[in-house]
Amino acid sequence: MALPTRPLMIAVAAMMAAVLGGCNSSTDSQLNVVAIGEPDDPLEKGVRLSPAGQLVRAATAEGLVAFDEQGRVIPALADRWIVTDDGQSYIFRLRDGTWRDGSDLTANAAARALRKALRELRGTPLGLDLAGVDEVREMAGRVVEIRLSHPAPYLLQLLAQPELGLMRGGSSAGPMRLGREGATALLTPIPPVELGLPEISRWDERSRAIALTSTASEEAVSRFNSGDADLVLDGRLATFPHTASVGILRGTIQLDPTEGLFGLQVMSAQGFLADPTNREALALAIDRDALIARFGVDGWKDTTDLVPASLEAKPDSVVEERWADLSLDARRVLAAARVAAWRQTNGGNGGPPIISAWLPVGPGSDKVFARLKEDFAVIGVKLTRARLGDTGDLRLMDVVARYPRAIWYLNRLNCTVGKAACSPDADAALSKARKATDPAESAKLISQARELLTDANVFIPFGSPIRWALVRSDAVGFVPNTWGWHPLKPMALRPK
Repeated sequence: MALPTRPLMIAVAAMMAAVLGGCNSSTDSQLNVVAIGEPDDPLEKGVRLSPAGQLVRAATAEGLVAFDEQGRVIPALADRWIVTDDGQSYIFRLRDGTWRDGSDLTANAAARALRKALRELRGTPLGLDLAGVDEVREMAGRVVEIRLSHPAPYLLQLLAQPELGLMRGGSSAGPMRLGREGATALLTPIPPVELGLPEISRWDERSRAIALTSTASEEAVSRFNSGDADLVLDGRLATFPHTASVGILRGTIQLDPTEGLFGLQVMSAQGFLADPTNREALALAIDRDALIARFGVDGWKDTTDLVPASLEAKPDSVVEERWADLSLDARRVLAAARVAAWRQTNGGNGGPPIISAWLPVGPGSDKVFARLKEDFAVIGVKLTRARLGDTGDLRLMDVVARYPRAIWYLNRLNCTVGKAACSPDADAALSKARKATDPAESAKLISQARELLTDANVFIPFGSPIRWALVRSDAVGFVPNTWGWHPLKPMALRPK
């Protein structure tokens, strides 16, 4: 994803900040990181974690594998692994070492911890992603096998998720130690020797603590501007306008090249929204280019499809967006006709259908709502803003994909994971796909589920999610990546 349309200013900012990096406020002793969210987010427990909660979980409880700063899967509790030829067995060799309580890191303890983590994820979208895990078993003293009901080429990406961090009782294996100072999470890299790993010389000189807090976007940007924060993470389109206050010498705005679900989820299938073709009318009416133009972001990828059109497409195929043969004006004529037909059937002159939409607080959300209100008015639909405590008939969904497969998108809209409009037929096809042993049959069923869910129009896509961060010039360990994931451990290295 390209940088905002202040390219010259930001380019100058990056160069000047590099030159003036020695004058920056970030010291070797501690890195101050702010995640946008609620104050208690860094100290969350459970499996439904906020971005700040995910950062802390990943820093304090490793899984078999982890992500590095570039979003690549790297060894963690397991130092190597193999995949059988049929793709249905992953065998991990655990590294030498201990849990933080000093007990040995054994296959028995790791397998039990992984089975527990999988049980806790049931009923969540991530639990559906992991539904192909058939069995977790310990083999030799430090060897764990994961058996699958069908090949899952994305399994390593799933095992690297923070929710799959393993615990033995109340003990983890690091790589960082968590302390607390009010609502601030204080994270300190654990010396490798304390985890049964080889000693690294001059460890105290090579690492530093991280102070992680979570606050509202405007406050986070203010802290960055004043020098009290070295990084601001998990910015979204709802809060993007706040970046306008960032001075050109104070740092740089970074955007992740993410994919995922960004659009309106249909929460109520009542009244006008009871008919899938009426829900499609709303999708037809949206001017996606105008929606993002208000933010001045170049390179944003809009889409009319539930799943990105190019995802898993064959190299020689040409995949078109929905309604590719219709102009925006033609789409709106079609949509307006459906609204008029609904009104005729439902009392004629009773006024336009009224629909509410919930969007998070933020100036970006205000811009999105204003644009949608204009678009829907063109076809004869009145849009209102749902209050914070209300669900709304429509709800903004803004989620980054965790792995590049169509099934990730379908799992997020499954009937079992929420109280929104959904497609039982699509879920049934997807359930058969998970049980299919033939890869070709599984792919066919996933495609069928994708078509059924698309036709149900339970999600109105806008385009790719936007994730922005503010990064001071002398910060290390931050790299924009596809998953929008920025682990804290690489940031805990002192600048050379």
